[in-house]
Amino acid sequence: MKIIRVFPRKTSMTPNDSMSFVGLPKFNLWRPPADEVHVSVTFTWDIEYGKYLRDAWAQYYDAVRIGGPAIGDCPNGFIPGRYVKPGVTFTTRGCDNRCPWCLVPKREGKLKEIRNFAPGHIIQDNNILQASKRHLRDVAEMLHTQSKAAVFSGGIQASLVDTWVSCWFEGLRIKEIFLAADTSGALPALRRAVDKLEFLGRNSNKLRCYVMIGYNGETIDEATSRLEAVWNAGCVPFAQLYQPDDCYIEYSREWKALARTWSRPAAIRALHKDTGSRITNPMGL
Repeated sequence: MKIIRVFPRKTSMTPNDSMSFVGLPKFNLWRPPADEVHVSVTFTWDIEYGKYLRDAWAQYYDAVRIGGPAIGDCPNGFIPGRYVKPGVTFTTRGCDNRCPWCLVPKREGKLKEIRNFAPGHIIQDNNILQASKRHLRDVAEMLHTQSKAAVFSGGIQASLVDTWVSCWFEGLRIKEIFLAADTSGALPALRRAVDKLEFLGRNSNKLRCYVMIGYNGETIDEATSRLEAVWNAGCVPFAQLYQPDDCYIEYSREWKALARTWSRPAAIRALHKDTGSRITNPMGL
């Protein structure tokens, strides 16, 4: 079956093959033949636009469906390379935590291990370290068959990085690991995790950290201080502006500039180049 996939916006995970499109149909003299068109909506604030895209594409194709995580329906389940770029896989779904800002427990429930997960070098699990050691060994075995080094882009819970997990990571070819520190209370666990993962190199491109900013009335100064604390812990931050489930926040130019700077490793290093050594414990933690 030939399926066109349509996405409301382009992200780092969006496929880029000839049957993948972002936004409205734009055809000149030729349009690709397809049995179905699937509009895939990831973010809840794109649902109305997704419906608009469904209607727009229905002018050219008879069978147009809308689904995706935001709607609670992924047509035909997870198929590698269809709704995310090739190389991405999920070995678990869900998460046992109930962070108030996170949509995963509501959408996917508690963590479930996928027995016959698809191979891939980009692990997009929400919280893979909550899986059993047997499952993690199976993941490692799969990663050893991949031609590319592993990327753990789903976000690693720092408090779960113990000696066993450190040894597990050390036995893999790693391109990038993303830890997570969304509150100031997460910083002590982040520091301990970085100590365990020091073989990846402090402040290296291999050791990254998602940092949610702008949540619950946080100011730009407070967010900046937390981002500095993550850098000082030995991680390269990846700032993410908080977005709630029920609406889209249009952040100010200052907030957007902060997020842009603190999500680009080169910009972060340039920011600290003139300071010489790292700022010591800017949050007093």
